[in-house]
Order: sequence, then C-alpha cells, then structure tokens
Amino acid sequence: MTHKILAVDDSRTIRAMLKTVLVNAGFRVDLAEDGIDGLEKLDAAAPDLVITDINMPRLDGFGFIEGARARSRHAAVPILVLTTESGPDLKQRARDAGATGWIVKPFDEAKLISVINRLVI
Repeated sequence: MTHKILAVDDSRTIRAMLKTVLVNAGFRVDLAEDGIDGLEKLDAAAPDLVITDINMPRLDGFGFIEGARARSRHAAVPILVLTTESGPDLKQRARDAGATGWIVKPFDEAKLISVINRLVI
C-alpha cells in the first residue's frame, strides 16, 4: 500500500523539494501552499501523514494543526512540523495544538523519510 502525504508550505521551493524526496521514497504526495489551502485539501487528500510549516500567510501552521485536529476523521493522523523555527516555546505550542513531531529546516532527506516511516507503518 502506498502511503499518502499532504505537505503544507508557502515556499514553492520547499514544496517541490518535499514532493521529489517523498515521491522518490514511494509516497503519494498532495501539496498545499498555506494553512487554508491545506484545510481545503485535507479531506480529499485523506493523508496518512501531514507535513506542515509554521510561518505561512493566511493561516499559519498552528491554525492548520488545530483545524485538522478539529476534524474527527483526521484527529489521529500524524502531523510533522517542518520549519526553520526551533524555539522550545514554539515546539510546545505545536504539541499543544496536536503536532506529532518537529523537524528543523534545512532537513536531512534520510532522517525525514526515517521519521515518516516510523509514523505511518
């Protein structure tokens, strides 16, 4: 079974990098450009895991996570935060919102795939 991932990031470059890395690792990937776009695509994407940035226009990652967790269908889907931020207060805020894990950009491809595989298999 091919696992599906929804990647939410306002950077076109990061979205492209994530798609390449994830597709090459055998995942199906849907992309969203900010939190609002991510919530609009969430149900149709039906992801096994979500990767989201924090700092995005319209709706940031915290708002996206809270919105995703408010939907019972996605309440248990692992959500990885992928961001340049690394402050402990932000990590705690993400955990409180419902994030499963935190990876700092720039990301190591092998580490990212390893974390994803632990969460979706």
